[in-house]
Amino acid sequence: MPEHHSGRARRIPPTLAAGLISLLAVLALLVTLPGTATAGGVKRPVHPDRDWMGVTIRAHEDGVGSSAAAQLTASVEGVDVSSHNGSVSWSSLWNSGVRFAYAKATEGTSYTNPYFTQQYNGSYDRGMIRGAYHFALPDNSSGTSQANYFADHGGGWSRDGRTLPGVLDMEYNPYGDTCYDMSASELVRWIGDFVDQYRYRTGRDAVIYTSTTWWKKCTGNNGGFGSVNPLWIPRYSSSAGELPYGWDFHTIWQYTDSGPTVGDHNRFNGSMSRLQALANG
Repeated sequence: MPEHHSGRARRIPPTLAAGLISLLAVLALLVTLPGTATAGGVKRPVHPDRDWMGVTIRAHEDGVGSSAAAQLTASVEGVDVSSHNGSVSWSSLWNSGVRFAYAKATEGTSYTNPYFTQQYNGSYDRGMIRGAYHFALPDNSSGTSQANYFADHGGGWSRDGRTLPGVLDMEYNPYGDTCYDMSASELVRWIGDFVDQYRYRTGRDAVIYTSTTWWKKCTGNNGGFGSVNPLWIPRYSSSAGELPYGWDFHTIWQYTDSGPTVGDHNRFNGSMSRLQALANG
């Protein structure tokens, strides 16, 4: 009598299934290392919890020291934080004279800081003027996409007198080529797309965080943003030093990455009333 087979597929033995799963996992790992994982055509950062504002500066720039920063004629002390700081003691920072804070909100289009609420709202609740920043990955997705992701996940703005405009963190690529395997014109276009979309979404011009050395190398020292976007410059020395082309002055200076409580400390280049004016737009 001929055999009759049902339409049901034969069950794969458990040991064989486990072996196939292990093989697939290894293949996936080989595909995604060492740079970024890919899902749905979008590259995902491998270690965003270790990327904070200025994380790449000391490793890439000569002459970055740790000497005490010179006092500006008028300035306001601030800090910037990310998930690597965990839950921040805002009372300690307030008592030491810190009056403004920026918290990392996003990176690329797939990461949000798990400590953002404690950091962003905690500083505000303690009485500080606060803001959010986005760690840019230009080779991950478009500037427009990342501006939207930032605005949707903490990077918005409100005219409450204590919320600063968002920041675009442009620095050395922590995952590969310094300039993200992009030409100067491509990066300038990407930055332009981001700041244009951020203004469309929030009504504010984004602050640009970048070092003069990176800006020269990766944008060709482009001068097209200085008249509109405030500059936040990192330089761990006694002065802010040379500025990128197009900016006549800096708005914020990150003067150390080894300060008390959180590491990254900054000075706003002006009085408290000017900082409040920046918040008010």
